[in-house]
Amino acid sequence: MKRTDEHQTRVPRRLLLVQLILTLTLAAGALAFSPAIALSILIGGGACTLATTLFAASVFGPYEARRPQALVGRIIGAEIGKLILVIGIFVFAFARVNDLNVPAMLAAYFAVQVLPAIIAPCWGAGSKP
Repeated sequence: MKRTDEHQTRVPRRLLLVQLILTLTLAAGALAFSPAIALSILIGGGACTLATTLFAASVFGPYEARRPQALVGRIIGAEIGKLILVIGIFVFAFARVNDLNVPAMLAAYFAVQVLPAIIAPCWGAGSKP
């Protein structure tokens, strides 16, 4: 049983690591063009990584298999929390960040959300036990 628990926490950690590395790499690459674009990418990718961390902590925390309906409730609650967090970060960025590049921020969010699903299996973070 312990091996399954270790696998369940290893996969989300690897995905979060890929998201973090991707966010920092994109922001560092954009720094060559403009600090404002790099900051926008950092906000978009950071919001995605932070929201995914919240989701993983909520869903992959202590769980008892005797109550599967509780897991569904945790997943729904985690998705709602993730959505509220991302909207809050974006609203704060719109209100407070001068020279925010909205397309770069949204593209970074999308890239950091989607690309780890493609990259992570190469790192051994696939769905196979």
